[in-house]
Amino acid sequence: MLGLSRLQNTDSNNFFLIAGPCAIEGEQMAFDIAGQVNEICQRLRIPYIFKGSYRKANRSKRDSFTGIGDEKALQILKKIGDSFQVPTTTDIHTEPEAALAAQFVDVLQIPAFLCRQSSLLVAAAQTGKVVNIKKGQFVSPEAMQFAAEKVREEGNPNIMLTERGTTFGYQDLIVDFRGIPVMRSFGVPVVLDCTHSLQQPNQSSGVTGGRPALIETIARAGIATGADGLFIETHPRPSEAKSDGANMLPLSELERILEGLVRIREAI
Repeated sequence: MLGLSRLQNTDSNNFFLIAGPCAIEGEQMAFDIAGQVNEICQRLRIPYIFKGSYRKANRSKRDSFTGIGDEKALQILKKIGDSFQVPTTTDIHTEPEAALAAQFVDVLQIPAFLCRQSSLLVAAAQTGKVVNIKKGQFVSPEAMQFAAEKVREEGNPNIMLTERGTTFGYQDLIVDFRGIPVMRSFGVPVVLDCTHSLQQPNQSSGVTGGRPALIETIARAGIATGADGLFIETHPRPSEAKSDGANMLPLSELERILEGLVRIREAI
């Protein structure tokens, strides 16, 4: 898929999984998560991409955790990819970050708030890496064809689009599952972000909330409506996570949920 050679020897009829912690908090934690998720995915023959943000640029409060250092976190991502022979991904926020991150990861993720940032999309495209564009909470599925075109026009056909919910009032998101077939019609794989779709942003505390109990429900609906991949942030102890713990899946629950999702995929 998409020229990612490390996704070979898996079930091409299955959905693929992008999973990992919200942010790279340290090497041992990242390796523990990658190892457990990779083992599950190998058993279930699910193509796996490890995800971890090397820096969190979009924070509600200035004193929120942003990272352990760019170079250190990117080196951890590269080590994980090399050790487990899986593709890796991280988000980027500015044009210089595209070239930097491309030296360490296989997939560059464009954050939802930046999906219309033409110069960022062009810089990501020019690296030749796979570009995963998250649909903005304020953008229609139909409008995402233009984001994809910006990457294609640079000669890079390796594009994914990710649904991550639409703003509903000030402090909630909803998922319009009609968007999955709409975005698939653009000829690119479509991913459902099961964790960020359940965020409850703009809380008075300055810390984003979430509804992680509904991750399984959202994931099931995504597979049933034709999503090519799922995005799930997971952590051994979400309550202790330094970023987005309120909407992450406990790692201990992932295997059971994936087993059910594989059965749904087989049924459809």
